[in-house]
Amino acid sequence: MTEISKTAYTGAMEEAKATRVWGLQRNVFVLGLASFLQDVSSEMVYTILPLFLANVLGVKTSVIGLIEGVADSTATLLKVVSGTLSDRIGHRKAMTAWGYGLSAISKPFLYFVRAWGLVLILRFVDRVGKGVRTSPRDALLADSVTPEERGKSFGFHRAMDSAGAVVGLAGAAVIVYLIEKGGLQLTRSAFQTLVLASLIPGVLGVLIILLFVREAARVRGGPKGPTSDAGAEQPFNARFKVFLGIMTLFTLGNSSDAFLLLRAQNLGASVFHILLILVLFNVVYTAISYPAGRLSDRLGRRALMIGGWGTYALIYFGFAAASTSWQVLALFGFYGIYYGATEGVARAFVADMVGAGKRGTAYGLYNGAIGVTALPASVIAGFLWQTVSPAAPFYFGAALAAVAMVLLASLVRE
Repeated sequence: MTEISKTAYTGAMEEAKATRVWGLQRNVFVLGLASFLQDVSSEMVYTILPLFLANVLGVKTSVIGLIEGVADSTATLLKVVSGTLSDRIGHRKAMTAWGYGLSAISKPFLYFVRAWGLVLILRFVDRVGKGVRTSPRDALLADSVTPEERGKSFGFHRAMDSAGAVVGLAGAAVIVYLIEKGGLQLTRSAFQTLVLASLIPGVLGVLIILLFVREAARVRGGPKGPTSDAGAEQPFNARFKVFLGIMTLFTLGNSSDAFLLLRAQNLGASVFHILLILVLFNVVYTAISYPAGRLSDRLGRRALMIGGWGTYALIYFGFAAASTSWQVLALFGFYGIYYGATEGVARAFVADMVGAGKRGTAYGLYNGAIGVTALPASVIAGFLWQTVSPAAPFYFGAALAAVAMVLLASLVRE
């Protein structure tokens, strides 16, 4: 390690020790809180948006897949741009705040929706916000901690994100129950009430980013170990490129979760029960994320991702074979295990493979590859659902996950 790297590393260590909340570096805690509030807001509305499209507007599943795919894939192109831009200008906080702000601004207009075209536009704006903030935010998290704490920090962030989903979905379930009394289909009045309830936490999330997050020193090195940056100064080595390709293959079978909700409804679950199922999913996700991140700091990231992808393949096979709504409940619980074991760990793995100077760009490429692939993944799923059977998209996803798991185990070293 050079003298400059040693100085940067030592300074970051001292700053991290001096500004901790609950044992976490302050930026990690505040960004986690912002994600918590954003997810409280988003999950109240966007999780059941496919049901609004299907039940209220009468939109076909192929169009729902198109809306989800176009919104995610087109907007995610910004993740590449925003990550690279944050590397060049050296300011990640402002882009993070702008991204949260765009998502907050788009939600009130959902109250007035009468046609799916406006839903597509608003969904796109929300995803643009996500595209602007995600890569700079992930890079800011990685910049704020030492290599030995990456898994724990990303695990905490994912846990807070999913905890917000638990609160948002639980609130949505209460609102839907009070309005619909267990009805099988979502109504316009219930959806509009959810839109109004989502506004306050969304605005609060933006405010705490502006007031309490600060730019972090970039940590380029540290003690050698499984999570060290030592040897990672070349920004895009072969390991990162192969990992990116395998992740893209996996995502091709990972269609929008809208199809999981439609599958649950297809098997007889009411809107209220679907919301409770999603609460279970996010409780499990929250419980698993932080311990999985800490475990990856000790044992390495790859093993957890291999196990998570194997779990995903079994879960999607289960969704294909399921015949009753109680089976869906169990599957969503296991789906939370998959998410908790892989989401934060994968982001920490990216930081392990790429030097700090190009970390924003790396997260842009990682998030961009996933987002762009979401379009064909969702379109394929919608096509298979309509032309083959509701089970077909899940068989397809399970098969690709199994292939990706084998490739990750064979081609990517820790």
